[in-house]
Amino acid sequence: MKTFKYTLILAICFVCYGCKVNYSFTGITDMPESFQVNFFQNTADIIEPGLDQLFTNTLQDLIVNQTSAELVTSGAEVIYEGEIVEYRISPMTATSENTAAQNRLTISVNVRYINTKDSEKDFERRFSFYYDYPAEDQLTGSIKATAFDEILERLTQDILNASLADW
Repeated sequence: MKTFKYTLILAICFVCYGCKVNYSFTGITDMPESFQVNFFQNTADIIEPGLDQLFTNTLQDLIVNQTSAELVTSGAEVIYEGEIVEYRISPMTATSENTAAQNRLTISVNVRYINTKDSEKDFERRFSFYYDYPAEDQLTGSIKATAFDEILERLTQDILNASLADW
């Protein structure tokens, strides 16, 4: 009985190894060996200092954490480049006194994705997300940090899904 159990386990291992099923809980099906994220310059009308570096680093970190691809500075299999094209704060809802009750921070990024192995997968696309906060609050400190965390998490995940996942 022990021999049968070990033989069965060994057979399952060989079958799984031989199939090389490329499955991931993140939905990433097109796994590159290497990737490059070029600096995303802030070209928006309102320049938020440090947002360009924060976005670039957040995108790099997400890809490193959700793929097995290696981050390189040149000669990558896939390349992400673009610019931050919108940073806008706008009133969203009004009170009975005709003042803003809620503000919305919107950040938009233009992304060029280049797949050096398959140019049919290349794209240039705009990604945008927002964060709503009470109008009586200033976009500083922890409110700003929370807004940036939520917006950048969503933007970078959307970019990764559009480029590498089969959703």
